[in-house]
This record gives sequence, C-alpha cells and structure tokens, in this order.
Amino acid sequence: QPAWQSGEQLLQLREQLAQLADDGLQPSDYLLPSLVEESFDEQRDCAELLTSHSYLQALLHLRRGRLQQQRLEPLWQAAGHINPDPQLATLSLALLHLNAPTVAFASARPSTVQYQRLRSAYAQKRRRPLQIWATLASGPLLKPGGKDARLPELRTRLFAQNYLTAPLEELGSTYDLATQSALETFQRDHGLNPDGILGPASLTELNISPQLRREQLRANLERLRWLADAMGDAEVLINVAAAEIQVRRNNQLLWRTRTQVGRAERQTPLLASSIVRLTLNPTWTVPPTILREDKLPAIRDDISYLERHQMSVLDRDGNLLDPQSIDWESPGAIRLRQSAGSHNPLGRVAVRFDNPFAVYLHDTPSQQLFSKAPRAFSSGCVRVEAVDTLLAWLLTPDELSSVQTRIASGETQQYRLQHPAPLLIAYLTVEASKNGALRYYPDIYARDVRLIKALAPNVH
Repeated sequence: QPAWQSGEQLLQLREQLAQLADDGLQPSDYLLPSLVEESFDEQRDCAELLTSHSYLQALLHLRRGRLQQQRLEPLWQAAGHINPDPQLATLSLALLHLNAPTVAFASARPSTVQYQRLRSAYAQKRRRPLQIWATLASGPLLKPGGKDARLPELRTRLFAQNYLTAPLEELGSTYDLATQSALETFQRDHGLNPDGILGPASLTELNISPQLRREQLRANLERLRWLADAMGDAEVLINVAAAEIQVRRNNQLLWRTRTQVGRAERQTPLLASSIVRLTLNPTWTVPPTILREDKLPAIRDDISYLERHQMSVLDRDGNLLDPQSIDWESPGAIRLRQSAGSHNPLGRVAVRFDNPFAVYLHDTPSQQLFSKAPRAFSSGCVRVEAVDTLLAWLLTPDELSSVQTRIASGETQQYRLQHPAPLLIAYLTVEASKNGALRYYPDIYARDVRLIKALAPNVH
C-alpha cells in the first residue's frame, strides 16, 4: 500500500528534511521525487519507494549519525552496553509516526542536553556570514607590558570576536591590560591556560579559521549522535579533549572537575563501561609500555632508582626478585610494583571499570598539573582532581564512611560498589552552554580534521 497518501504528510517531511541543516546534515542527501499521477503506476511506485528511502535514511542518520563511528573513532563497549539495532529501531519509529513526520524526526533527534544546545548554537552560526581574517604570524612570546608588531592584528582579531571592546586606536603600542584581559578570556573559552601570554598554543587557536570553527560544530554534532544512547545512560562522563569529568543524572549536570588524560602518543581510549569497584591505597604495577620506555632506561642509569621510588621487582608469578641479580639490559618477563603511599602515582584510590586497555581513574600526587591547560600528561589513565568529591557522588553515605576509614588504615584493599555507575569516556572538542556560548577545546589527538573531511558533502 502507498505510504505517502496525504499532502500534509509530504509537507511535514519536506520541512523536516530542510531542518536537518541545523543538525549539520545535508538536506540534499535526502532527495524527494515528485509523486506523479496515479495513472502512471510504475513511476508512482518508484516515487513512493524513493520517498520512503529518504525518510528512513534521514531518520537513521539523525538517530545514529551519518558515518560509522567504529571506522573513524572507535568506542569500546562493555558487555552490558549493547545498543539496539539502529535500523530496526529506526524502522519502528518511522512506522509509528508515519502520518506525522514532524513527530518522527523529533523522536529520532538525540534528546541529550549537549546535543540540543550545540544544535541551537550551530543553527545560529550557519545563518551568519563567515568572518574573514588574516593569520597571525608566529614570533617570540608576547607578555604583558611588551611590544610586538603583531599587537594591532591581535587586537583586531579579539575585537572581531567580541573579546575586546575598547577603541583600538586608543590602546597604544604596548601590550596593555585591556588586551591582556581579552586574550585571557579567549584562552578560557578555548581550553587554554589563561595566562595572558601570546604563545604557540594561543596562536594555534587564534589561527583556526571561522570556516573550520563552524565545521567543528558539525563534527561534534555527529559525535553526539554516535554517543546519544551511551551519553543518555552515563552517570560519569569524561571528555578527553576537555580533560574534564562530569557527574550527570537524568540529563542534568550535578558536578564537574578537571582531569589529566593521556598524551597524544599514549591516548586515553574511548569507551562505555560501568564503575564497579575501588582499589584503596593502591600499589602500582607499572604497565608494560611505561616499563619499557620510561622505567628501564632510568634503572639502567641508576639502580638505586628502585629503592628511591619504593619499587619491588617480581617475576611473572608474583615472586620477589633481587634487583642486583637481574640483567637490566635484558631483564626478561619481570614486573615492577610500587608500594602504596603518598609517593604512589595512583594516590589514595583507583576507580575501576571493565575494559581491555588496562586503564582506570585515579587520584594523583601531581595536583599542580590540574592548573595547566591542556592537561594531556598521563599514559592513558585518567587522573581525577578532588577524588574525594567523586567518591561522595559514587557512594552512599554509609559506603563513603566505610571507604574513608579503610583509606585511613593505609592498607591496600578492594571495595565493590553497591550501585555500579555507568561511565562514558568520549572525545568532544566543543560544547555549548545554556545561554548558547561556545567553549572549544584543543584537538589534542588531531581527530577533528579527519572527521570534518569525512562529513564533507558527497563523501560517504
């Protein structure tokens, strides 16, 4: 039977396909043929099928993304995180609301607050003409009070982006307080350390073109479509690009703080899992990569490194070995384990969840690094600022009291949570606030350009 029997149906469908431009999708990818007169049965049947195809394709892309996430930015999912078949789910939704395409599209569109806000911000951006500006030249660090030939260009740029309001001709030839304050605000809005110094990191962000900034929004809308289910379920969300952790419930942000994430050469993996247990006063078994690349060279230089860092050497069965008896040029299958305590890189607690990457969240003695930005310092694990507050969100009051007592004992213990907390580790380089203000984060793993290229028109 024909699906498209009413002019109102088709009008709604055309309107909804046009509005996909606000989602960063291309309405031209979902063409609608003209439904011809009934006397031309074969042509009408073709038109019916093509119309249904565009309807289903558009709903599928809106619900799950136009591109395949696993090909571009793979997300590992624990056994309990199984998404429904996207095609069956889309077909069910499409049939349920066939007579009201407006409702079908509203139901398919991700309902997460992150998506809704970024979509609104993108919709406004895409309707405005793109600004054009010249690239700021590289040069020595420009600090407050200094002089630099790039100052007029810097001020023009900051003025064009509404960071600087003072009349430019009155600011003089010295790097003044008004320009410094404007640059500091720009740095905060772009995930940088707001020190007011014009250096390489600030130049990189300043020189990203308006076109590329707009395309970043499209790329992150696609990521949020990929993550819609996992993000809706997650109570703990880590944005690797922002080096930040959030606690969310019922689509509401309850708490957020800073983290330290993996360096570009040792990236924090993207995954969906559940926090199930804690290691209190953890020892640290050195991961193989760190053992090979960091620890062995240090031990070869000075074997007392082991004693200074309270490290024991073990064989593959966990038996203690005498460091003096080992050929450190070819040590074989050994492990290094650092004792618990204030010197331990895991701090007082490690937060565990199923994953094949041997990564976890943990406390850290390197608290001074939280004031930096970007914060890509680790070997893949996620260091959490204010870990005590995170525990207060994860545990009931009775659990928290018990855990605090156990930590105070100094003993290494395992503690299983009464209520596992769904966790999502994602990579998002821009977010929109409630009032539509955009906050960008440095693309520390250089993923944006690849995704933007894949999303370009006529690239599938």
